[in-house]
Amino acid sequence: QVQLVESGGGLVQAGGSLRLSCAASGSYFSINGGAWYRQAPGKQRELVARETSGGSTNYADSVKGRFSISRDDTKNTVYLQMNSLKPEDTAVYYCNLVASWGMGYWGKGTLVTVSS
Repeated sequence: QVQLVESGGGLVQAGGSLRLSCAASGSYFSINGGAWYRQAPGKQRELVARETSGGSTNYADSVKGRFSISRDDTKNTVYLQMNSLKPEDTAVYYCNLVASWGMGYWGKGTLVTVSS
């Protein structure tokens, strides 16, 4: 059974930084790609950053130059480094990891609150 555990969310002042982590557990699990999404109150879930199995990355325009996605395959963990945070970044952040067998898994979400 695969489980994703997210951590690193919290309250930060505008201009600050946070690093989110998403660790996958489960027999034979290996990451074939990963992404971070977010959902602000009253809004739809949106893609923030994605990394493909080949290492290519893409970002939402609103976070380009401020956020960075990376992964550590030895730890089955994907990270989202968030710098220069803005109040509009406030949301619940969800990770989505794709396993080597092609199935995607969602984390339960971690809340990021950016105060002005």
